[in-house]
Amino acid sequence: MDGVNTGTASRIHGLDTLRALAVTLVVLHHYTLFVSDAPTFGWVGTMGWAGVDLFFALSGYLIGNQIFAALGSARGFGLGRFYVRRLLRTLPNFWVVLALYALWPAWRGDTPMLPLWQYLTFTQNIHLQPGTAFSHAWSLCIEEQFYMLLPAAAILGAALGQGGVRQRWAWGALLLAVAGGMLARATIWQDGENAPNRLGYYYQYIYYSSWCRADELLAGVALALLKHRAPGLWRRMLAHGAALLAAGTAVIGATFAWFLDDHYGYAQTVAGYPLLALGFALLILAALAPDSLLHRVRVPGAARLALWSYAIYLTHKSVSILVAERLAQAGHGPEEALTIAACMAASLAAGWLLYILVEAPFMRLRARWDAALSPAPAPALR
Repeated sequence: MDGVNTGTASRIHGLDTLRALAVTLVVLHHYTLFVSDAPTFGWVGTMGWAGVDLFFALSGYLIGNQIFAALGSARGFGLGRFYVRRLLRTLPNFWVVLALYALWPAWRGDTPMLPLWQYLTFTQNIHLQPGTAFSHAWSLCIEEQFYMLLPAAAILGAALGQGGVRQRWAWGALLLAVAGGMLARATIWQDGENAPNRLGYYYQYIYYSSWCRADELLAGVALALLKHRAPGLWRRMLAHGAALLAAGTAVIGATFAWFLDDHYGYAQTVAGYPLLALGFALLILAALAPDSLLHRVRVPGAARLALWSYAIYLTHKSVSILVAERLAQAGHGPEEALTIAACMAASLAAGWLLYILVEAPFMRLRARWDAALSPAPAPALR
């Protein structure tokens, strides 16, 4: 998943830790779903799907932070520049992996490809049926749609008034969007009570749906809005890093337990995702708070894992399946330590390779392009 990594020296250890945690959860979850078909990693593998929600919350904050900072700067916010930066960040990796799915039958296995235009337009997630090739790109679709809509919404909000009026519009819009998502999930869940394939219905119309899965993105945007529109309150909150970490851990723990009890229940479907959004927002705040353990402790390897997380996310599923199939032919089952270690190592290596060969060169290109467009500093007065 695109975690808005930059690879610069200004990286925040706490955010790297969260991003590394997110991709780890997803990889373990997909291993249990598509390789072992068993609770190989216990509740961690079962709940690993929430790693995508953590990615959403991080993206909402980081992208919202970029937009609101630019809107408040003397230079202003350039819509075209924002889109070019985003596309250079997300498209090269995605196109390479999509080509593997389209041109290398072994990479996609027995799963059928959707029409290519659905992948290229990032509309694949709309009414997506489980079991299709590159299905985990549904989350990229939601993020790309978010990248297209948020800048326009922010510019519109900035034009609606000044000061308190503008802030009330922004907070009202966010609350309305969260309430709308809850209402949409409630309505769709009830409409599908008698669906012949209840689980397929849930994924097709709720789990993969843009209007049902924006809670964490909105929570991230709310954090960015708080930082730039209420800086005093933001500073006071960040002064309580230990409390934020404890609260976030408690909310996430309770929500995980609730989903483990019944992932597809009505109450969990309606209220579970906003609770995940709240918990992850608290953890992001803790990652940014100077006195929080999450902020201060540099977890070995987390920065690298975070840097490669987008590339790992795109490649890990097919890589794990291919490696496990080869080992199965040699008599090693998917729950053996050798198979698990080989799949994890191969996923890491594939993500690193994609990052080195594709992502990093385009990030350097983007940095040069940014430098060329940035105005030169004014000469010092003597």
